[in-house]
Amino acid sequence: MAQYILPHFPANVNCLIEPFCGASAISLSARVNGLTKKIILNDLNEPLMHLWKEILERPGDLVKQYEQLWHEQHSDKKEYFFKTREKFNSTHQPHHLLYLLARIVKGSVRYSSSGSFNQSADNRRSGMRPNTMRQNIFDVSSVLSGITRLSSVDFREVVKKAKKHDLVYMDPPYQGTSFTRDHRYLNGLTYDEFIDALKVMNQKDVSYIISYDGQTGKKYHGKPLPNSLSLKHLHIKAGRSSQATLLGNNAETIESLYLSPALVDRSGSEKHSIPTVLQKQQEIMFEGNRRSTRVC
Repeated sequence: MAQYILPHFPANVNCLIEPFCGASAISLSARVNGLTKKIILNDLNEPLMHLWKEILERPGDLVKQYEQLWHEQHSDKKEYFFKTREKFNSTHQPHHLLYLLARIVKGSVRYSSSGSFNQSADNRRSGMRPNTMRQNIFDVSSVLSGITRLSSVDFREVVKKAKKHDLVYMDPPYQGTSFTRDHRYLNGLTYDEFIDALKVMNQKDVSYIISYDGQTGKKYHGKPLPNSLSLKHLHIKAGRSSQATLLGNNAETIESLYLSPALVDRSGSEKHSIPTVLQKQQEIMFEGNRRSTRVC
């Protein structure tokens, strides 16, 4: 999705802030394309942020530990996965999480009602090979280390750090996620909580971009953000839904992208040289009605 999002970055981003960072794909892409000087990565999932700390500060140790796990699994991959998952749920060791992420079905993370990692493995595969993982880890570390700060706090705390020349990119949990309704996330986020936070950010003229709910096939995910926020609403064709594929369906996903008023004003007054590859990809994006009440 970065190819559709980065063209909307203003020209002079001092610090890119991701309050719901996950895999931090946007920060990685932005840094590779020279679109930000500094980065703040945050996620309430503490074990995930511990993994990020290892990637940035001790990549060599992390890849050695992963390699050991990868080789040890071959006597019985299925049983080894469950044992490692049990160890992770007890100790939250970063290398155990990395191994689990490499083995789970479609990369779809799931948690139990008690917050335990409970996704199963794709036992047809062994996970990323150690040499490939080593290269990826060291590449990511070289891109982000030295310019990145990590935290694991409520998103409202981290967006307070945003200054005039910063940019906040948010990809929050889907609407309605909670332990009882959706186990993809450790923590849910209510619609009203998010709206209240966006109102405060607007009052402070914070530049932000939001990837939010959209449509998969004929199914709509939640309600759009309200017109009262004065956001610029874009629609992105995100391709075939991996979640629908897991359920045996074939449906295209259309996601919403929202730009804050401060960002729109800022982008209009700044000259921004979009990388050529992103310029071409931007043509695929189509703009929705700013005042539309649903994704179409």
